[in-house]
Amino acid sequence: MANGIEPSFIMFSTEHVIAVVLLCLCVYLLFLLKKKLSLRQVHLRLFERLFAGSLLIMEIFYHIWMVTTGRWNLSSSLPLELCSISLLVAILLLWTRDRRLYLFVFFAGIGGAMQAIGTPVLDAGFPHFRYFHFFYTHIGIIITALYFTWIIGYRPTFRGIMNTMIVLNVLLPFIFFVNQLFDANYMFLRMKPANESLLDLLGPYPWYILSLEAVALIIFVLLWLAFRKRKSTTNG
Repeated sequence: MANGIEPSFIMFSTEHVIAVVLLCLCVYLLFLLKKKLSLRQVHLRLFERLFAGSLLIMEIFYHIWMVTTGRWNLSSSLPLELCSISLLVAILLLWTRDRRLYLFVFFAGIGGAMQAIGTPVLDAGFPHFRYFHFFYTHIGIIITALYFTWIIGYRPTFRGIMNTMIVLNVLLPFIFFVNQLFDANYMFLRMKPANESLLDLLGPYPWYILSLEAVALIIFVLLWLAFRKRKSTTNG
């Protein structure tokens, strides 16, 4: 900002509501166009790679901004938050169309990004770059998962739920170690975020971590039930 003061972000403010409405509009538009776009899959590869590139460039600019403003540090800037990991996997998915990556983005990506958009941990509001980076990348994760579901035809599986839970729990000891090493709080494994969030409803430390595992499993199952491939019924 010109005066050196960055605009603050206020949860449930107009700028927050606009971002949520934009997410809903993007999802609705993708749903409306799913039949038309699904017939042109060969022509969508360029779009996928351009979108992947835009997400990667936005993330690179975010790290450049942190470095140039003296914010980048090992205790808070490594891509070890759930949505940071999901974003990198979403970029790889858009580039490769790997079904194994799709399952992680669908379950962990949608679950994490929806919670992040609903209760953002955000230190700058509109019209700051960080505001656009935060919502563009989080909305991008959700749109990527739904794009591969509705347009490309991938479908979540119950086994995918189990695999995603296993991957997340394999990551936890490593992230615990990094948190201890750098006095960090990646994935909020050492304490809850300062602002209001879903974690406030899940009990005190460290019990909210176990509660969060149960909530994640419930969300994953609900997503699977809503988007799983249904068997076609035939007469006779």
